[in-house]
Amino acid sequence: MIWILIVAFIVLLDQFTKYLVIKGIEFGESIKVIDKFFYLVHWRNKGAAWGIMQNGTIFFIIVTIIVSVFLVFYMYKNDNKILRFVLSMILGGAIGNLIDRVLRPEGVVDFLNFYIFSYSFPAFNVADSFITVGTFILAVYILFIYKENEVGNEDEAGS
Repeated sequence: MIWILIVAFIVLLDQFTKYLVIKGIEFGESIKVIDKFFYLVHWRNKGAAWGIMQNGTIFFIIVTIIVSVFLVFYMYKNDNKILRFVLSMILGGAIGNLIDRVLRPEGVVDFLNFYIFSYSFPAFNVADSFITVGTFILAVYILFIYKENEVGNEDEAGS
């Protein structure tokens, strides 16, 4: 199944980039890539997005495992290629951050830091990117594109 390869690729890419950050950037350091816009940093996050729920590691591990099981089940039961693809993106990102939560007690490694109109957007990582993009595509797909069986086909099953 291609979906397993997509998930594996995302997890490997996420963990490889975090490894490079751990080995190449001192904790708390910031490296300018594009002045006043993009920096590589080395930060740790024990919470969720934007640092909410700090020190909720056990909670996030449990929730991630439950959500991951649901995503795998839904991908297995559904044959829609777009849904499988975006769920693979979300699952790969979730597993990438789960690995950090389990293996790195100091927190999830974040290293991408953007400034938008002088606002320092909270640092994030590759896993976060795949989760966010996958969730956005999933929402657009469900809200505007995806259609279940047309009304009227239900009667055929009951006849």
